[in-house]
Amino acid sequence: MHTNFTAEQLASPRIAEAEQILRRCVHCGFCTATCSTYVLLGDERDSPRGRIYLIKDMLENAKPASGAVTFHIDRCLSCLSCMTTCPSGVDYMHLVDLARVHIEETGGRGFKDRLMRNLLASIVPYPDRFRWALKAAGLGRLFVPLLNRLGFGQMAAMLELAPKTRPPAPKYSGPGIATAEANEFGAKRKRVVMLAGCAQQVLRPEINDATIRLLVRRGVDVEVAAGAGCCGALVLHMGREAEAIAQAKRNIDAWWSIIERGAFDGILINASGCGTTVKDYGHLLRNDPEYARKAAHVGGITKDVTEFLAGHDLGAPVQWSSLRVAYHSACSMQHGQRITSEPRMLLKKAGFAVVEIPEGHICCGSAGSYNILQPEIAKELRTRKLAHIESMSPDVVATGNIGCITQLALGTELPIVHTIELLDWAYGGPIPRGLEKLKHRVSDVPKPKPVALAGA
Repeated sequence: MHTNFTAEQLASPRIAEAEQILRRCVHCGFCTATCSTYVLLGDERDSPRGRIYLIKDMLENAKPASGAVTFHIDRCLSCLSCMTTCPSGVDYMHLVDLARVHIEETGGRGFKDRLMRNLLASIVPYPDRFRWALKAAGLGRLFVPLLNRLGFGQMAAMLELAPKTRPPAPKYSGPGIATAEANEFGAKRKRVVMLAGCAQQVLRPEINDATIRLLVRRGVDVEVAAGAGCCGALVLHMGREAEAIAQAKRNIDAWWSIIERGAFDGILINASGCGTTVKDYGHLLRNDPEYARKAAHVGGITKDVTEFLAGHDLGAPVQWSSLRVAYHSACSMQHGQRITSEPRMLLKKAGFAVVEIPEGHICCGSAGSYNILQPEIAKELRTRKLAHIESMSPDVVATGNIGCITQLALGTELPIVHTIELLDWAYGGPIPRGLEKLKHRVSDVPKPKPVALAGA
């Protein structure tokens, strides 16, 4: 794509980066076939190619973000399916984030939109605040019809997504080290740091519990670092780059003293949206002389928990099931991190029958805070996704991202669990919440009988 930035404009690191990305686009249109919003809406401006033209025009002409540009950029899920499809390697992920920063700095959002974004940014990344907000959600749910009538659809969507029952208390006690009970990976004991996250530890704390249990049973010491918190994804995708950078720096500081101790096998993340962001810390902090090197190192040693486990022999499961598991590959997993085979392989080795979901590359509509900020589109995508899932007649749905779990659970009676919860169950952990009615479909794997030696 031909660009017309001036030399003065290109002196800005942001504009220089945008120009390099734009020039790679050959406007072939392959991205439109796999873009979730274009497939749903059929509007070129709601496709990656259309948004690229809007961004180019806005940045080249140094325009403040118009209402039309903001409208169509806001409707982007950042599912990154376009990047998997693009034959030219256009870095759409970073381009759209640059556009969001420009919109945040120059655009004129309405009062309701600003209120909702400020509310999300000040509550969701902070677990204690989020817990209090969920307690108030039960009362707030009574006002959902009124909020919709008054035009506060985003607020109503947030209240509808809040769980109706209080999640259980986490088993682990926060920052500290869970020491391995045995070493089944070999002679060398492993040691990792796990990101506890923000929304996930409030909405479904069992995910962290299952992760720790499974790892320590397989010879891995798991440390949750004091001071680490939200990865920064939520505010980053709102264009609040400075807040995202501050959250990234806080995490790097919390992990760096552990890294410097040595004998360290990586940072594990069990929410794929967070993993995509932490792996990209090197880019986020590339212009920071104090943190650039540390950020790149942190990104390089970060792995999704299934990515880590796939490199090790978990042995035979202790429980065997006949459950049909529909594996929903979160966009941030399959497109953001390009992890596709590992979760499926682990589930199959654990004894589950894994079924593929048609149109698996299309987003479920969660996308961080998208199902709150764009509730109508998110609901259509959820309906479409669940229709494909239910067409396969699964017993349970597994996925690697808390946002997808929350989004899908609102529209189906099928149990939706994290992949690691099923793996933990198969290897000796408790039955995941929501699967109690399926307990009869699981049986203990008999221990092998001793083999009698000839002549004994």
